[in-house]
Amino acid sequence: MNIPHRFARLGAPAVLASFLFLGAPAAAMAAPATPASSAPSVSAASLAVKGVGHVCQSALPSQAHDTLDLIDEGGPFPYPKDGTVFSNREGVLPKQGSGYYHEYTVITPGSPDRGARRIVAGEADHEDYYSADHYQSFARVDFSC
Repeated sequence: MNIPHRFARLGAPAVLASFLFLGAPAAAMAAPATPASSAPSVSAASLAVKGVGHVCQSALPSQAHDTLDLIDEGGPFPYPKDGTVFSNREGVLPKQGSGYYHEYTVITPGSPDRGARRIVAGEADHEDYYSADHYQSFARVDFSC
């Protein structure tokens, strides 16, 4: 059984406790604080990775919602390759160390195999990318819309 990487790293109790007591995910609190006077002014748009777009969660196909739910629940996943390390050989996603990204199948109705649709999830909570074309392009999932 594959444990979702976003919970395996911190542990579900730590994540839950951070939300209940502090109102923020533990991963966000782990980052060192930077004094406001020395922090450069950077907009979220300027942090976007070239070649990675954005997609509203509500605009994803229903099967992608199912996959995101399974990731959050820890499975069970429909394919043995779900939850395995995604190595980012295409170099489209932000560069990270080995094991940072994991891939999950988004079921394609009528496809005789896994199809081309995937969710690639980073270690950060809700750092999910959708690919409809087998890693040729990605869109970061925006959970606020």
